[in-house]
Amino acid sequence: MNIYVGNLSPEVTEEELRQAFEAFGQVTSVNIIKDRYTGQPRGFGFVEMPVDTEAQAAIDGLSEAPLREQKLTVSKARPRTERGGGGGGGFYGGGGRRRY
Repeated sequence: MNIYVGNLSPEVTEEELRQAFEAFGQVTSVNIIKDRYTGQPRGFGFVEMPVDTEAQAAIDGLSEAPLREQKLTVSKARPRTERGGGGGGGFYGGGGRRRY
């Protein structure tokens, strides 16, 4: 199960996050999201746990738990939605000829 972890302190490391979740079971990956331009942590990340019952126990056990003085927001990650990528319709972006 892919788990969303929010309200992360900028000082939290992936290893610290891994250790917190490993208290509930096997962790296959940890990824703290960073700003692509500055490289600074954006305050959230994802933890992958292969066993759903262990993942749910981690969600229940770590939700609102303090890590580096900040209470974590923990939930099952939602699938990423496709971003609208411009193009098409509208006054400024519609391609093709206008027929009046």
